[in-house]
Amino acid sequence: MSGQHSVVVGAGIVGAATALWLKRAGHQVTLIDKGEPGMGASFGNGCLLASCAMVPVTTPGLIPKGPKYLLDPKFPLFMRWGYAPKLLPWLMKYLSHANDSDTRRIAKSLTHIVGDSLEQHQALTQGTPAAKWIQESDYNFAYKDRAAFEADSYVWELRREAGFIPEIIEGPAVQEHDPILGQNTNLLAVNKNHGFILNPANYVKDLVKLLQEMGGTFTQAEVKDFDLSGGKISAVETSQGRITCDQAVISAGIWSKPLMGKLGLKVPMEAERGYHILFKSPNILPRYPMMVAAGKFVATPMDQGLRCAGVVEFGGLGETPSRAPLELLRRTVRETFPQLEAAEEEEWLGFRPAPTDSLPLIGELNSTGVYTAFGHHHIGLTGGAKTGRMVADLITGKATNIDMRPFEPGRFA
Repeated sequence: MSGQHSVVVGAGIVGAATALWLKRAGHQVTLIDKGEPGMGASFGNGCLLASCAMVPVTTPGLIPKGPKYLLDPKFPLFMRWGYAPKLLPWLMKYLSHANDSDTRRIAKSLTHIVGDSLEQHQALTQGTPAAKWIQESDYNFAYKDRAAFEADSYVWELRREAGFIPEIIEGPAVQEHDPILGQNTNLLAVNKNHGFILNPANYVKDLVKLLQEMGGTFTQAEVKDFDLSGGKISAVETSQGRITCDQAVISAGIWSKPLMGKLGLKVPMEAERGYHILFKSPNILPRYPMMVAAGKFVATPMDQGLRCAGVVEFGGLGETPSRAPLELLRRTVRETFPQLEAAEEEEWLGFRPAPTDSLPLIGELNSTGVYTAFGHHHIGLTGGAKTGRMVADLITGKATNIDMRPFEPGRFA
């Protein structure tokens, strides 16, 4: 397979990992992005390598609770109501998976993508300057009390079945374990063998730099079309001209949807609007990254300060942030970390690619030589290194012991 030329579209974590594994397999590689590497959803995530994050949002019981959540100003789920009619067909399909058998099936497949996240990122970066961004750590779930933890018992049962069994810390021992937490957190579920990335944008930039040092190419351009005139990919048409290739990989996150449209495939995927607030030069940091259950946000001690990321909003790709999600996030951060003070606060809005069945699209489109690697919803950074390796293995004909059928890119056709 060496001497083959692969074009990878999208320079986030998934595209960068795919490009690197292909380069190591002896391919010529051109990575294309309309922006700078690592500046889309890869820039603003929660920085986590959350191996235990294999349970989808659509768990049993979501349908009756959904409307109540949307109307509760204290719950971190928001809707731009003007967008609701457009969202409805997607939402109906999405919610149809909120049952036990679908949840278990989805969780089982996602475990293949995220279960060994830390090891996969370490394998991707071993012996390279990019390895310095990876930090091994615990991943803590912070709860108000035992009752709040037990309300999540279904999700913890699925995690246990996948091998993620938390250590429980309760009462005053919680603040001893992590002094940043206020009195309204009385239980911690501690997950060992996790990790986080100190700066996801710089991490991806370093991976792309590594690709270039190995002889790969990065081109800043917009993809206009794909040449499949002989039933197989022969070139990618871009704003910088035509790039001939033997394979193409679409790994452009939410922007993969219009690219798939050019290939005649309508992917039922919506943009989930995700927010973060970065507290710069904070007076106190958590010892380890944590998920604050009450506010459904992640707090991670990264190199720029404390990043608190979370809150879900549906409302399309409009670039203007809504105030309510940010205000709720800010309020729950203050309630959880009462001693926190920061020199400066920086807000961010980005778009997570959410397919109706919560599973990424990974695989080849009908022997065309076009491969997909997108649709990771909340697990893009976590599953990015593994996804890149899986796609590179498919392209280079390396055997895999993973059942790829659930990720089949043509499954919505």
